[in-house]
Amino acid sequence: MQLKDFSSHKSVAKLASLARTPHDLTAVDGLTAQRIEDYAVSFCGFDLLYGTQRVTPEVIDALQQLADEAGLIDAFLAMKEGEVLNRIEGYASENRQVLHTASRDVFTERPREPKAAAKAKEQLAKLHRFLEGVDNGSIANAQGHLFTTMVQVGIGGSDLGPRALYLALQRYCRPGRSARFIANVDPDDVAAVLRELDLSRCLFNVVSKSGTTLETLTNEQLVREALLQAGLNPAHHMVAVTGEGSPMDDATKYLASFHMYDYIGGRYSATSMVGLVTLGFALGVEAVRALLEGAHAVDLAAEERDIRKNVPLLMALLGIWNHNFLGHATIAILPYSQALARFPAHLQQCDMESNGKSVTRQGNPVTWQTGPIVWGEPGTNGQHAFYQLIHQGTEIVPAEFIGFRHNQYGIDLEVQGTSSQQKLITNMLAQSLALAMGKDDTNPARRFAGNRPNLVLIADRLTPSTMGALLAIYEHRIAFQGFCWNVNSFDQEGVQLGKVLATRLLGLLTDQGQSARDDSLEKSLLRRSGML
Repeated sequence: MQLKDFSSHKSVAKLASLARTPHDLTAVDGLTAQRIEDYAVSFCGFDLLYGTQRVTPEVIDALQQLADEAGLIDAFLAMKEGEVLNRIEGYASENRQVLHTASRDVFTERPREPKAAAKAKEQLAKLHRFLEGVDNGSIANAQGHLFTTMVQVGIGGSDLGPRALYLALQRYCRPGRSARFIANVDPDDVAAVLRELDLSRCLFNVVSKSGTTLETLTNEQLVREALLQAGLNPAHHMVAVTGEGSPMDDATKYLASFHMYDYIGGRYSATSMVGLVTLGFALGVEAVRALLEGAHAVDLAAEERDIRKNVPLLMALLGIWNHNFLGHATIAILPYSQALARFPAHLQQCDMESNGKSVTRQGNPVTWQTGPIVWGEPGTNGQHAFYQLIHQGTEIVPAEFIGFRHNQYGIDLEVQGTSSQQKLITNMLAQSLALAMGKDDTNPARRFAGNRPNLVLIADRLTPSTMGALLAIYEHRIAFQGFCWNVNSFDQEGVQLGKVLATRLLGLLTDQGQSARDDSLEKSLLRRSGML
């Protein structure tokens, strides 16, 4: 399908006009009980409260017009149905489908893209058989002992999403099961993980689509050496998740191989085998199913065209309002759940690698702002760190709070009349109000300007199902924004230059990079860094 330039839509001029006088949350009746009720949406187990955004009904209507003019739902449906959207017209590009939704479209007789959904079902069935073998001991170590830990070795999308989901759902681990993760090529990362483990009871899950990722292959070799030194056969302790036919798709080197596909980008791959092998080992197949069901429910609900009923679409457009029209450059993701400690890091990659682009799908320079800077940490810790800036700094940072009414473990007690969970959530709500309303004071150092836009996304409890839904909400928010900005959210050319230069520098260290060109710059840098 043909997407148009952001600046070409009639609604953009209308929104720019409305942005000259955005809603004043600090005014008398700027934020009322009725406004909280009016600006709220229930969606797939979550409630979105956005009365603390600087919007009016006229702004929401104009954002609806933008969604319609930009064809955001049509683009979303085309993506799910397998249109080749990972491309730049007229230029060399990956030229692929974008089908991460197919990895969870396994519950209906009529999936949006039947071939991709069938492959997902095949891989899920293979994973189920593998996990049955691990459970019943037919897949065990040389002494016949059950495996207790799976270590995922990968980087980028092969680490951040799976790690974030595992930490979020660690409460639901099966007895005697756990997972660890190795990503950084820093050898201390590997050493710190391995030194705490009984290698004889570990499975290592090596994840690389190409089978050639430098950091992952380096860390895999370190793991293999550690297994050999412990007197263990690596082939009996390692599984692979890789592209079909890649160098890692080798039954002689791995206990089992699972496949990932070109039409699922790394940062969108957590609900494919990239995430599900380790999650299945640690949590079990029922938790994996619940995770996929939660994501699939959002995949379906996100087809709704009315932005007042579609949370990922509404969040995308609110983000565009804040970024493109109110001029706010960053966004803070602030989960009031310690289990989501690494979720902002996953979203940082997913969003900034997707929409950190400066050319359109037609290869032309953009003339509008694209992806924001994304960052965040869990509350309430952040309140005692960087909240000073978001309350009183010169940089306005729109905030997205994520919370749950009940905790995961069910362990809590009352102190001074309220439970810890009540303190946690009331802190979150108080921050939302404080950012929006501000506070006047005769002491200028104690004055809060307010009008700091934010929203609250809240559900009952963080479970595999709600985690799947939360993941999909943000995946689709990011995709909708990319469609609106007319950029390709599914490539990552920006990571390649550093890789090329790193290879050149490594070649100089091994005397394999000599060429006719003058390498004095690189050699000087290596020398001054003490590497040459």
